[in-house]
Amino acid sequence: MKQVQKGFTLIELMIVVAIIGILAAIAIPQYSHYISRTRASGAAEEINSLKTAMAECFQVDGAWTNCATMGAGNIPTVDTTKFITAVAVDAATGVITSTTGATTIAGVGLTYILTPPTAAAMIGKANMPWTATGTICDPIRGLKSGHGGCSY
Repeated sequence: MKQVQKGFTLIELMIVVAIIGILAAIAIPQYSHYISRTRASGAAEEINSLKTAMAECFQVDGAWTNCATMGAGNIPTVDTTKFITAVAVDAATGVITSTTGATTIAGVGLTYILTPPTAAAMIGKANMPWTATGTICDPIRGLKSGHGGCSY
C-alpha cells in the first residue's frame, strides 16, 4: 500500500520563509516612504488656512507686522497634529516655518518654509503665490515638484 505524504517538507517551508523575507525587505521601506509623503501632504493642507488668513491680513493692512501673531485678529492658531509639530511666523517678512510629521529616514521632522512675495510685488495683485522651500521638498519622503509650492 502506498503512503500519502502529509504536510510540507523542510525545504518547502524554507522557500516560503525566504519569499516572505524578500517581500518584507522591499515593502517595509516603501511603506515608510508612503507614510512620510502622506504626512508631508497633510502638513501642506493644514498650513493652507494660515496662508489664506495671512494673505488676507496683508491685503487689508499692507504690512506683515499685524499679521504674524497667531490667535490674534483674523490669524488662526495652528494646533499640533500628526502632520504639523511646530509653526512659527516671522513678523517682518511673513515667512511661515513649520516642522512636519513627515520625517527623514533618521526620524528628523521635515521643515516646510513658505515665503510670500515681497510687498512691492503684491501691489495691484489679487493672488499671493507662496514659494515653498525646506527639507519637505523631497520626492522620496516629502512633496514632489509642483506640490505644495515646491519646485526643483
